[in-house]
Amino acid sequence: MPDITDPSQPITVKAGETFDIVLSSNPTTGYRWNLIGDLDANVVQLIGQDYISQQPVLVGSGGVDVWTFRAINAADATIVLGYYPPGNEKEPDKTVTFSIHVQ
Repeated sequence: MPDITDPSQPITVKAGETFDIVLSSNPTTGYRWNLIGDLDANVVQLIGQDYISQQPVLVGSGGVDVWTFRAINAADATIVLGYYPPGNEKEPDKTVTFSIHVQ
């Protein structure tokens, strides 16, 4: 299982490369991660999002969400993700902010 991405550390990547943000997740509880706000499409683009469960898979066990982005142009950007409870689209229980530096 991939390591959880530390939001206190900036992510430095070269233009044209992809990078992942990995977050602890447990969709069996109804919680889910979503982007907050818009990405600066001139700097980063979302490629995809995937869930990887812990092995062995047990009832109630969690895993990680892996968000994959592509660096577009040299600049700085911020990616903010919120962890939303079931049935709540407006107020995340927690947010994490990642600083991205594209070279």
